[in-house]
Amino acid sequence: MTDTLLVVNAGSSSIKFQLFRLLPSGHRLELRSKGQLEGIGTHPRLSVRDAFGRTLIDESYEAAAVPDLTAAMHRLGDWLLERLGGRTPVAVGHRVVHGGPDYGEPVLIDDLVLDRLEHLVPLAPLHQPNNLAPIRAIRKRNPAVPQVACFDTAFHRGHPEVADRFAIPEAWYREGVRRYGFHGLSYEYIAHRLEEIDPALARGRVVACHLGSGASMCAIHAGRSLDSTMGFTAVDGLPMGTRTGQLDPGVVLYLVQAKGFDAKRIEHFLYHEGGLKGLSGISNDVRDLLASDAAGAKLALDYFVYRIAREAGALAAAMGGIDGLVFTAGIGEHSPVIRGRVLERLAWLGFVLDEAANQEHGPLITSAASRLKAYVIPTDEELMIAHHTLRLISGRSEALR
Repeated sequence: MTDTLLVVNAGSSSIKFQLFRLLPSGHRLELRSKGQLEGIGTHPRLSVRDAFGRTLIDESYEAAAVPDLTAAMHRLGDWLLERLGGRTPVAVGHRVVHGGPDYGEPVLIDDLVLDRLEHLVPLAPLHQPNNLAPIRAIRKRNPAVPQVACFDTAFHRGHPEVADRFAIPEAWYREGVRRYGFHGLSYEYIAHRLEEIDPALARGRVVACHLGSGASMCAIHAGRSLDSTMGFTAVDGLPMGTRTGQLDPGVVLYLVQAKGFDAKRIEHFLYHEGGLKGLSGISNDVRDLLASDAAGAKLALDYFVYRIAREAGALAAAMGGIDGLVFTAGIGEHSPVIRGRVLERLAWLGFVLDEAANQEHGPLITSAASRLKAYVIPTDEELMIAHHTLRLISGRSEALR
């Protein structure tokens, strides 16, 4: 049986994973299967396909059988062990949203690392606890298996200091109160793929738009992150499915002083009551809003597009110009309407949409008359994690493919 490497990307109610084979020839990674266990605690369903898209399992369970992430990891682990003939993967790589000031590179997980990452939970309350739960489950079940944490903040750690600072006293900055940026694994993958798709543009100034239920944008110059719309936490920047995005801190003061909100109530408001859902009063899903005639749905989409276009201009200013734009993630990859509306607002920069190419999801969605290029590039955070994990456990590396 060939050695395998497992990648785990855990959310609040789902665990996505990819299983790779380690090929001795050239030390390359080859996708073996990918899937997810979704609906944890409500309608659990494990679905897995092989590298050719063939179904390996599609099975649903009672809610009580998979009530939480730990139980889900055990269920998934049982299936994987059976599939691998009882052999455990040589390593497991994990997406961890926040690395804080201590971790700017992937790291092998031990008790100290896990403790430090636990202390960052307040900075990413929607993600960090869910990222850490599978790590603990695997450590308890297979303590000898090396586990690697790969951070969404790491790609942004080379920012110029002025991009990472808040206008606050130095002591707070040294404590770690600074702008980190997130979705870094996605942006890192996009930067690598762009080198293959358009090497000239990859050497230039690109605004990448990771648009999903969580949304952010990143200024990438010659493959390096220079600035991002997200900051100290993953609630800053663009409006998201249920997260407010950028908000005047005075609003929080008002909620405390005039409405009597405590810290937990404010956290719930910022992460669960804002964004597209808060604006529309209907849904956090762009597909629902596009299908609705309600005034609230129109407002939410108008605001979303407006903020994307506004941030594109700001990030272009941070780079001293712009040569191209990339859409990725759920909305960015699948919504020609949103892409088209964003590029319409950015026509002043020189973008000219190719309507047919946009409907076909690109990859190039600008016309020959366009001064600047815009691409649709599907992201693959799991492959990026696998690449980092292999490099860390063995010192070997491979070109992404």
